[in-house]
Amino acid sequence: MIKKHPGINTICIHSGELADKEFKGAISPLYMSTSYAFEDVEVKRYPRYFNTPNQVALAKKMAALEHGEAALIFGSGMAAVSTALMAFLHKGDHVVFQNTLYGGTSNLVTEEFEKFGIEYSFTEDSKPSSFEAEIKPNTKVIYIETPSNPLLTVTDIKAVAEISKTHGLVSMIDNTFASPVNQNPIDMGIDVVIHSATKYMGGHSDILAGTVIASEEKIDTIFQLAKNFGGSLSDYTVWLLERSLKTMGIRVKAQNENALELAKFLKDHSDIAEVYYPGLESHPDHDIAKKQMRGFGGMMSFELKEGLDADLFQKKLKLIKSSMSLAGVESTILSPAKTSHGLLSEEEREKQGIRDGLLRFSVGIEEKEDLMEDLEQALEKTRA
Repeated sequence: MIKKHPGINTICIHSGELADKEFKGAISPLYMSTSYAFEDVEVKRYPRYFNTPNQVALAKKMAALEHGEAALIFGSGMAAVSTALMAFLHKGDHVVFQNTLYGGTSNLVTEEFEKFGIEYSFTEDSKPSSFEAEIKPNTKVIYIETPSNPLLTVTDIKAVAEISKTHGLVSMIDNTFASPVNQNPIDMGIDVVIHSATKYMGGHSDILAGTVIASEEKIDTIFQLAKNFGGSLSDYTVWLLERSLKTMGIRVKAQNENALELAKFLKDHSDIAEVYYPGLESHPDHDIAKKQMRGFGGMMSFELKEGLDADLFQKKLKLIKSSMSLAGVESTILSPAKTSHGLLSEEEREKQGIRDGLLRFSVGIEEKEDLMEDLEQALEKTRA
């Protein structure tokens, strides 16, 4: 039997490799030049045009990972989000957003869209009918994020893609929390896939990047704006990201396994009020997640029982670090109300169900027993 796509680890390692033709090295060479020949060349290369050798090679790997035709690499996840959205939205257009989004995306919409005359709506919840209900005659885009940040709600990707196609809309997804290891939205009908490559793709908490994957036609539309916005990534960071992607498959699978065990541990713990993880059968979206995900991811959120101080708990952790970002090989934790969603008002956070005591837990690849022990000792000290 011939597989439609190579296995994830094969893609991570071999897709988009730059050939070292002279010395036959095992890894892609790094082209640091910001200046390339203009005369008598087939391709006029320029870093802001996303077409240096390393940029092109990494874009091929990204496209292969998400089963898309083409990709662009950006300087950050938000550069990828903003450029992709603005490429398909103009003055007088309307876009439907899922109600639970990364705080940076929400802030982009509420702070900037009115300046450009772009209308927007947030759904009541993540049910397909809620997206249908918000569509207007001038709607051009539907944008989802699943699993969502930070409550891990799961949206039915195929259903939203079908609604978008029925109404002739462009469908977009932030696939950061899942990573290509766990789900491929293009296979389910989504038009544009976006990642903060800072997270699972980078995986070592040392790279800032973003990527957009889609058809050749849609990537060309995004490129026409991207070259003017100037959000490209330096070739050295592109090279580092390509290196990091080689281990993404094994890293994320290890994080999947750890997160599921830790979610079960926390769910049964007397000091924990609620655990949000789609791999738990108690999660309201578990059946949808099981249908569209190969693994449930390394991200979860949980709330301590009333009376336990979430800030004190974080300070008592020894192994698990307090961190602004996520998805590195090391386990990290933070308060979404103070970080990822700190730009939202208290009322906006409450509407999304993001209470002050909520903690977002990015599970790393450490031994799960060590992580459980760290959580336990911190809970004991918080109770004292």
